[in-house]
Amino acid sequence: MAEYFPEVQSIQYEGPQSKNALAFKHYNPEEVIEGQTMRDLLRFSVCYWHTFRGTGVDPFGAGTLVRPWDDGSNSVENALKRVDVAFEFMSKLGAPFYCWHDRDVAPEGATLRESHANFDTIAAKLKEKQGETGIKLLWGTANLFSHPRFMHGAATSCNADVFAYAAAQVKKAIEVTYELGGENYVFWGGREGYHNLYNTDMQREL
Repeated sequence: MAEYFPEVQSIQYEGPQSKNALAFKHYNPEEVIEGQTMRDLLRFSVCYWHTFRGTGVDPFGAGTLVRPWDDGSNSVENALKRVDVAFEFMSKLGAPFYCWHDRDVAPEGATLRESHANFDTIAAKLKEKQGETGIKLLWGTANLFSHPRFMHGAATSCNADVFAYAAAQVKKAIEVTYELGGENYVFWGGREGYHNLYNTDMQREL
């Protein structure tokens, strides 16, 4: 199997005096505090979206985060390769958990059925890598904000078709989270609400 960070070894605790940029200075997973190890107290996770999908784009310019393993496509093959990259990164970091939105790990298809099939393919690979590494899924969630269909929200959308699509997407994300042994599921309403009061009956809602 290809190694994507060959120059990086597993990150170790070296103490506050260490000059090594790739070492923990204060996080010692074996140190016991009030009867618990730091590993148990600080259950940090790697988020898939910023770490592996963010491009660095902002309102003032194009993205600058170019990843050598990413071929620029939104293909299932590229997503499968990204899983290998992610688990190598997390293993070397010593992260016990990771988390994702559905569209972070698997590309959206032309239809909901195709999107679900893509998700199933990637989920199988995620489960395999979890078994190999011992890294666990902390939580999953559904991306109900990136696609233009969600311009008026998902659960609060004024379009019944969008509401139904979002519900199906959430159902699938919950199922995959459960299949991967996720410890939690997050209902993330990133674009819920209304552009203006014409979109809702405020008196009824109050």
